[in-house]
Amino acid sequence: MNRAREARRVFAILPAAGRGERFAPDAALPKQYVELEGRAMIEWSIAALLANARIEAVVVVTAPTDPHWAGIAARLAEPRLLSAIGGASRQQSVANGLTRLADLAAEEDWVLVHDAARPCLGAADIEALLAALDQGAPGALLGAPLVDTIKRARADGSIETLERTGLWRALTPQVFPHGRLRDALAAAAAAGFAVTDEAQAMERAGHAHVLVPGSPLNIKVTRAEDLHTAARILGHAEARRMRVGQGFDVHSFGEGDHVMLGGVRIAHTRGVVAHSDGDVVIHALCDAILGALGAGDIGEHFPDSDPRHRGADSRVFLRTVAARMRAAGFVLANADITVLAEAPRIARHRAAMAGALAEDLGVPPGAINVKATTTERLGFIGRAEGLAASACVLLEAPRDLAGSGAQQHV
Repeated sequence: MNRAREARRVFAILPAAGRGERFAPDAALPKQYVELEGRAMIEWSIAALLANARIEAVVVVTAPTDPHWAGIAARLAEPRLLSAIGGASRQQSVANGLTRLADLAAEEDWVLVHDAARPCLGAADIEALLAALDQGAPGALLGAPLVDTIKRARADGSIETLERTGLWRALTPQVFPHGRLRDALAAAAAAGFAVTDEAQAMERAGHAHVLVPGSPLNIKVTRAEDLHTAARILGHAEARRMRVGQGFDVHSFGEGDHVMLGGVRIAHTRGVVAHSDGDVVIHALCDAILGALGAGDIGEHFPDSDPRHRGADSRVFLRTVAARMRAAGFVLANADITVLAEAPRIARHRAAMAGALAEDLGVPPGAINVKATTTERLGFIGRAEGLAASACVLLEAPRDLAGSGAQQHV
């Protein structure tokens, strides 16, 4: 297969089958499940990947007897999250993750591999990697140039100063074509060669790639004291994490005896022309939330060309978007929705609409405001040819979002 570069899809693998013996050999939990700022550490890494709309699926590779992942996966309820069973080494776990993607990813599709123990990955770093690919790079990894003086301690106790020019710290994610990475890891395994990262396997196989400067704050939690550093980084970032989004939707009237608005069936002399149930309130609200997440729009996630969505209940769309919002580490602070229509009148339905939307979003009804206006008989709405809705949302990322499911390291 030799598809155009811009058509190549993007997937991710998160190896999480190890215990992190250097972190705390006697720890009750593998380090990826230790609590960090109100969530299990792995959830931060997952949220960073899921926040990028181009990543179509994230494969979390866990140990065969892992008792912790199932609960987290159930709580996140994110359809883009997949699972695979890991091996005895990171190398084998990544290979198993690639096998899990075999039916989804083409040979030339991109696969990012990210450490579960790098919870401070920023959106800008992922975008920089993908930009390098879009510009023609055959593969890429994040890195940080060494800035400190580098010393080597010899066995005899003497110390040598090394030349640091051209030396980088390898970070993750690292991204390569699915087929080439699979074959490179398999070749290394067949030769009994243990690679320390995916880039080393690709280098060994003769494949070129580029270094993309990444944030030095993208640290790997290796020792117990690193957890405190990660907490400070995330605490500073989370204190400023608010997102605003807006959405708009419109449908023309057609045959029918009701319209759906905010999940509520409202009697009317006409219905709407739509592929799904035509709920302009929910469609605008979904667009607003997806916009705040930087995750495209409702048409991208629920295209009207998909027969599965014909006549669909739009509340299903909203629940799916809400799950994605939570998986990205956000909750809805409030939503302000305006219905634009000459008819039907919605005053007596506003409470029911707010209640239905609040239920699907997991917020109090008071966080949802629904109001209506006309266009003073101007335009297609004024001529009663259709109706529309606009929505504005504020999302925030509280530190205790998933605190009930994160497990404390003792």
